[in-house]
Amino acid sequence: MDPDLILRWLHIIGACVLLGTGAGIAFFMLIAHRSGDARFIAQTAGVVVLADLLFTATAVVAQPITGGLLTWRLGWPLTEGWVLKSLALYAVAGVFWLPVVWIQVRMRELAQAAADRSAPLPQAYHRLFRIWFACGFPAFAAVLIILWLMIARPSIGWT
Repeated sequence: MDPDLILRWLHIIGACVLLGTGAGIAFFMLIAHRSGDARFIAQTAGVVVLADLLFTATAVVAQPITGGLLTWRLGWPLTEGWVLKSLALYAVAGVFWLPVVWIQVRMRELAQAAADRSAPLPQAYHRLFRIWFACGFPAFAAVLIILWLMIARPSIGWT
């Protein structure tokens, strides 16, 4: 089988995992949050954290590896405009994703503590949720733009 085809396939699978887990995690966390049920939020956040560690983190590591191998094998310079822009946007997505992982863990802990005490969710949880929600937009937008850049490969000059 053609190694370039395998690399492209792996790279596309990784992109699908990033987009899919990002959208799925956001959906499930939002639905759980809207319920206001601390036990449900804690349980959902636990699954979300696990999914982020298993799927998103794996794709986050695989994408630059498969992308780097593709650029090398296909002869695209890393200085190509769309490649550079993709890498910059990947860094942007990472800057917003890394704190989100910690925030999800903390939200899970706060929700579990509230559930254990049969208490309402604390203000710290609500503050973290707002930050988590706000971080999702630039990270998700960056991934969408990267996907477009990978497909369109537009000529982007830096002059």
